[in-house]
Amino acid sequence: MKTMITRALLVWLLALNNTASAGGAGHHDENDAPPRGPNGGILLQEKDVTVELAIIEQGVPPEYRAWIHVAGKKPQKAQLTVTLTRLGGAQEMFQFARQNDYWRGDGIVGEPHSFDVRTELQLDGHTYHWEWPSYEGRMQMPAELAAQHGITTAIASSGRIEPDVLLHGKLITPPEQNARIGARFPGVVTRVFVSPGDRVQKNDPLAEIESNDSLQRYTLRAPLAGVVLEQTASVGELTGTEPLFVLQDNRVLWAELAVFPQQRGLIKAGQTVYLQGAGQQAATIRQVLPASSSVPYARALVTLDNTAGTLMTGDRLSARVGISRTDVALRVDNRALQSFRDWTVVFIQVGDTYEIRPLTLGRRDSRFSEVLEGLQPGDRYVVESSYLIKADLEKSGATHDH
Repeated sequence: MKTMITRALLVWLLALNNTASAGGAGHHDENDAPPRGPNGGILLQEKDVTVELAIIEQGVPPEYRAWIHVAGKKPQKAQLTVTLTRLGGAQEMFQFARQNDYWRGDGIVGEPHSFDVRTELQLDGHTYHWEWPSYEGRMQMPAELAAQHGITTAIASSGRIEPDVLLHGKLITPPEQNARIGARFPGVVTRVFVSPGDRVQKNDPLAEIESNDSLQRYTLRAPLAGVVLEQTASVGELTGTEPLFVLQDNRVLWAELAVFPQQRGLIKAGQTVYLQGAGQQAATIRQVLPASSSVPYARALVTLDNTAGTLMTGDRLSARVGISRTDVALRVDNRALQSFRDWTVVFIQVGDTYEIRPLTLGRRDSRFSEVLEGLQPGDRYVVESSYLIKADLEKSGATHDH
């Protein structure tokens, strides 16, 4: 299924890139940007006024620098302002001051360097304006296609980080939910009412037996509600001491998790566990049993609701147990994280547009990571299938250019 999805997406991306090259929607065409100047920056011109604007990163945090000329000469006074509008509408403004042969912006240009740029120059009583898009790590995808390919999103918000311990184990049936039913009095089986796999209620008839002593018939009934796992009773058979039926009530199961010596001090009753292989349930440790001569490790028991009947005794599973809890101001789902260039990023979504957001991360657990820088509360970011957006950006050759 994933192969089919990827092929379909590549077909759409090819069509989208062809459309973009023809002047339609899609990735931004850098040919729309102004030409380059001798310092590698954007060259802005009007009559005899030129401004070369560049983001400098070598040896300094990213900053704007500008080279201003009037009829080929450097003016002594000028007022230059650059306003950046990022995806989602947030704006940043930079004022410039002269530094020897160039003008320097008064702030750090944060990543990604993807925005709509508006530049205003006031010089000798005249005002000059230039505007252009300067995008990187940005692409568009219609909502219908995103839904078709399983792209889901979440809202960046505060939450809890819980470092955890990984345990492994299996599902067992609580002892009181198993029943082995034999004849009360020796006799002959005259009727059988159930077969293996049948679900019975408490007191439902299982078989009818004629007693050898009294020749009276009596009914063998279910002592609990459950499923018939085994049935050895046959009409005409003489009963003995062996059980005729085995019943199991599997509406509630236990996860029995092995706790090894190096983990014992971390695992306690009452802790929350996140079970993998059991429907991703969150549950609570009911008790921790010590090691014994037959079992060389402690066992953490977790009660699971199996009313839907999707779990079976003997199923193997793993579980993550939270061993500490820390509330953080901002966190993201770990499934959203991707490597892009030398960054760890998520992709934010605004309408049909997606864009990278390089992150500085803090504490993390198996499900979430704390965000220290790079994202704002309320930002919508891609969780599932974010690799498709990454693949598209890499395919399109998204650049880090200014």
